[in-house]
Amino acid sequence: MDTDEDEAPRFDGLRALFVNCTLKPSPERSNTEGLLAKSRAVMEGRGVAVDVIRAVDHDIAPGVWPDMTEHGSASDEWPRLYERVLAADILVLCGPIWLGDNSSVTKRVVERLYSCSALLNDQGQYVYYGRVGGCLITGNEDGVKHCASNLLYSLQHLGYAVPPQADAGWVGEAGPGPSYLDPDSGGPENDFTNRNTAFMTWNLMHLARMLKDAGGFPAHGNQRSQWEAGCRTDMNNPEHR
Repeated sequence: MDTDEDEAPRFDGLRALFVNCTLKPSPERSNTEGLLAKSRAVMEGRGVAVDVIRAVDHDIAPGVWPDMTEHGSASDEWPRLYERVLAADILVLCGPIWLGDNSSVTKRVVERLYSCSALLNDQGQYVYYGRVGGCLITGNEDGVKHCASNLLYSLQHLGYAVPPQADAGWVGEAGPGPSYLDPDSGGPENDFTNRNTAFMTWNLMHLARMLKDAGGFPAHGNQRSQWEAGCRTDMNNPEHR
């Protein structure tokens, strides 16, 4: 049964950030960008403002501090990129598979997200609370589920909310073979990948809208600022009055 697009929900007022963790600098063609574009088109078609970062184009220093120039690095673009992360209600980490695992660029982005995870929002919660996360994976070997499980665990551990079926991916034959955008790969036409990409995209938008309309994730029992002040909800703390 066809869905009447005029009756489908809109998500105006939401912002999404896709971080493409390909190893290929611009303007090289990125297969990850090809899959990312499908999710992006759905979001933009429903009113979401979309931003895209190709991480390898930026000087992202290694390390686990918000600004690594304060810890010995000669330069670090992460503080500026982090502003774009904070502006987004939805974060989608996108990347290729290498040796069955996420790319080195993907891992560095996760490390730098982690470097800011101890910061707090206005309610005293960890800063990523109230935002949602998902991931897209491409490759021509096995590893989609392994890569996705690592990223989705990382995102929720940092404070992002992860909706149902928040990942999608495509892989070709094991070993050397066509990549997603190569001729006759079958990637862009793959029904399984397209279905999962659509479900992921809609679930991210649905949950982001719910959280935004609710004013974020409820702030009770999860505020680090209150915990450090001694208000340790439901924990034995005789010093708290």
